[in-house]
Amino acid sequence: MERRRTVRDSASIEPPPGYYVAGGEPPDPAQRALILDWIVSRRIAGGWRVEARSESQVVLVRGQPVNHVLHAFLTVFSCLAWGIVWVGVALVNRVERVALTVDAQGRVVSVGAP
Repeated sequence: MERRRTVRDSASIEPPPGYYVAGGEPPDPAQRALILDWIVSRRIAGGWRVEARSESQVVLVRGQPVNHVLHAFLTVFSCLAWGIVWVGVALVNRVERVALTVDAQGRVVSVGAP
């Protein structure tokens, strides 16, 4: 028996079709909030976490900043041997931020943040 494969599309920022109003009129603020909630829940499932939120905008972040104080402490007490690990972690570790906004038409706009 074949196993069914499911594809998880975490990059999509479009909500399901039921979130939009029939007839083409723009969504009200409650529907825009539902659209934003849907997108945020999809991103959280993909490993992002919420840093800030308002009614129509959310800032999501992924990754952790390097704890330089801890690495400096370990480097001093290991006679500089831990410095190699510290440099490697500092080069590889990245923190990503993205701001998601739902406009008046119900479209989700994604902007990369520093």
